[in-house]
Amino acid sequence: MKRIADELRQADVGKVWTNEPLANHTTWRIGGPADLLIQPKDKSALLTALNIIRRHEIPWSVIGRGSNLLVRDGGIRGAVLKVAEGLSHCEFRGEEVRVGAGYSMIRLATETGKMGLTGMEFAGGIPGTVGGAVYMNAGAHGSDLSRIIKDAEILFDDGEVVVLSNEELNFSYRTSLLQERKGIVLEARFGLRQGDRKEIAATLAANKDRRRLTQPLQMPCAGSVFRNPPGDHAGRLIEAAGLKGFHIGGAQVSELHANFIVNRGGATAADVLTLITHIRCTIQEKFGVEMHPEVLVVGEG
Repeated sequence: MKRIADELRQADVGKVWTNEPLANHTTWRIGGPADLLIQPKDKSALLTALNIIRRHEIPWSVIGRGSNLLVRDGGIRGAVLKVAEGLSHCEFRGEEVRVGAGYSMIRLATETGKMGLTGMEFAGGIPGTVGGAVYMNAGAHGSDLSRIIKDAEILFDDGEVVVLSNEELNFSYRTSLLQERKGIVLEARFGLRQGDRKEIAATLAANKDRRRLTQPLQMPCAGSVFRNPPGDHAGRLIEAAGLKGFHIGGAQVSELHANFIVNRGGATAADVLTLITHIRCTIQEKFGVEMHPEVLVVGEG
């Protein structure tokens, strides 16, 4: 792997690490090492890096800010591409905005509001990047990405770069085509509407205050752990089961919001996975409801 890392550095693709703990790159502060971690400096560098990886026939995966992600304690074999600052451009054209996959969703919601564009307010508390949000069809406050995205440029595993429309991305609740076909979001184009700047700012501020009061933002976490069951809320069920504050090792059900699991110090991925299983079994036993995790689990045990 060192030889491939040297080749990537010689190609000047950006930052390159070997045997890098992914706990340093996830919001849960959990995760074993990646054999090779690459943070491309721009879109061209990403294409170059993927070509080198494919030529050496090593497996690869992709992360953004590391929210909504649990990396197992054994880490990830092969190469991990971190789509971050190098793909964080943002361009406004009337009521449209074209954004790089590494751009922060929270920052995007703020910037569109400043431009007097409405439709992105729901994203003011989504901690990930645009690329991750497209992958997961991220949403909050009764809306999601599928309602505003026009299309996205995708780099697929075979090296093909394709622009896919909203319909072709095959969105549904917290899912997209990218969970079926391996690819990397390069950028996305959103269609918004003109709105009142004061009203948009007020909505963003109200959502921020609500998050501050109800979510454990001061502790390492990954966002909501479970999808909401039809007609109900995961947090309500977990709280009703008496699991608020329950912990296994360093992983604890948040005392603020029961659909968050926090790292209270020294948590391992095994702790989180055991706690997730306990929650699922308890909810099934008490309420007959099957809970489905929203967080993506990757890597080796």
